[in-house]
Amino acid sequence: MTAEILRRAPLGRWALPAVLGAEERPFLTQLTLRVREGHEAVGAVLGVPLPSVPCTFASGTGGFGAVDVLWLGPDEYLVLAAPGVAGLEPAIREAIAVGAVTDTSAQRTAVALSGPAVRDVLAHGCSIDLHPRAAPPGTCVQTLLARTGVILLVRGDDDYDEYTVLVRQSFASYFAAWLADAALEYREQA
Repeated sequence: MTAEILRRAPLGRWALPAVLGAEERPFLTQLTLRVREGHEAVGAVLGVPLPSVPCTFASGTGGFGAVDVLWLGPDEYLVLAAPGVAGLEPAIREAIAVGAVTDTSAQRTAVALSGPAVRDVLAHGCSIDLHPRAAPPGTCVQTLLARTGVILLVRGDDDYDEYTVLVRQSFASYFAAWLADAALEYREQA
């Protein structure tokens, strides 16, 4: 008898607020890297150099498709790629001279948020100043959002606000409920 493994998106049963253009992007490949030596080689594998500026991320396309590389600490990075990218982890492991790579794909789910009210909604639960002067596109921070630890990526441009929130799967339902509540007052603007 074979056991069938069912994957369920953490927010699959939630109707995320339409006023935000909220969309869950579940099952992303997420690899946590600790790199002390071999930055250039890892960048070559990914098709994008590892960020050297704190609280930023870099995006690019290489042999493993589109990737985002997030700076999380002085020698710590998070690589985001499409779900189920084959061979990425061993290729990075081979490129790292001194460090480690760990698959943390099951740890978090990603929620893409966009729209005219998104910055205001996030301000209800986040102390980070998300104005484009303080947090331009390419900014990546670990912070609390509605008392939940998240990684927040600022995307978009000066004319269009877009964010990606990485939230732990165990807090995903709480985050969705908070998001729906925080967006209530903005539904008239849609």
